[in-house]
Amino acid sequence: MVIKMNKSDWKKFFIDKAGKCKVLVVGDVMIDKYYHGEVHKFASDAPVPVAKIVKRRSALGAAANIAHNLSLLGCKTYLAGFVGDDHNFETLSDQLKKNNINQDGLITTESPTTTKVRVISGHQQMFRMDFEDSSPKKDDQYGALEKYVRRRLNDSLDAVVIADYEKGVCTEYFCAEVIKAAHYHGVPVTVMPYGQRWIKYAQADYVTPNIAKINKVMLSPITDEDDDVVERAGRYIMRKFKIKNVLATRSSHGITLVTDDNVAHIPTKSQEVFDSAGAADTVAAVFSMALAGGLKPIDGAYITNVAAGIVISKSGTYAVTREDVLNALNERD
Repeated sequence: MVIKMNKSDWKKFFIDKAGKCKVLVVGDVMIDKYYHGEVHKFASDAPVPVAKIVKRRSALGAAANIAHNLSLLGCKTYLAGFVGDDHNFETLSDQLKKNNINQDGLITTESPTTTKVRVISGHQQMFRMDFEDSSPKKDDQYGALEKYVRRRLNDSLDAVVIADYEKGVCTEYFCAEVIKAAHYHGVPVTVMPYGQRWIKYAQADYVTPNIAKINKVMLSPITDEDDDVVERAGRYIMRKFKIKNVLATRSSHGITLVTDDNVAHIPTKSQEVFDSAGAADTVAAVFSMALAGGLKPIDGAYITNVAAGIVISKSGTYAVTREDVLNALNERD
């Protein structure tokens, strides 16, 4: 692995390239709501604890969190997907506006806006409520979404991220159309994969799974410790699903980039891992930004690994900023 960029190169990249990138995130959009409460008693009408809510907050989730990361990194960011006509969409929309994320690509459906509501006491999550409908949407709704993607590509983009969380957007037909349209315009496609049907990502330029997601499609499960095992898994994925390259994240063991003619294992900086929540979203965002800015894939993998290291050292979901990444890069050089 040869990384030739130094501190001044990275700073120049963020100023001259990343800040001018246009990236579209299309996929399953969510909003996360957190209610923090104090539990001191049980209800009089049922044997359940009562939480007195003392704080509430909302955070962008899934495809919206990838868009959030991209926006904080300085990219001009567009978000496309399905939402409902409900109060949860109002919360989502407010968060997108606050973070300068273009939401013209959000198509309103009869389904609810995908929302996860968590009630937390101290550091313990008591329960979660999900508002969602993952069933396929109407043909005209997919048509409207596809039309938006093509219009945005015609207006120029530097990268497309397909964010699949199996909530109804990423059908095999829709993914194929997005990938084909992006490649017609010479735009690379990064996929955040989910589930087992990865054939729908055929011809995508990159998939960015962690080991848990890789094991969903392997005949035998693997671990993240062995470089050779991870490389073989990447090549199996490329061959079986007709995917061009794999960027596999390996928690405290770093990142592995597998291409047709090369492999690079990039170790992470030694640190305590507190929480991997949201790290996969950051990986998809940072690597897509790197591609959009014209970095070589190996350099993109390196900066992605640095960003992922920031996220897993934080408690809870955390979206990295340009300053976070630059500071971490400066510490490494």
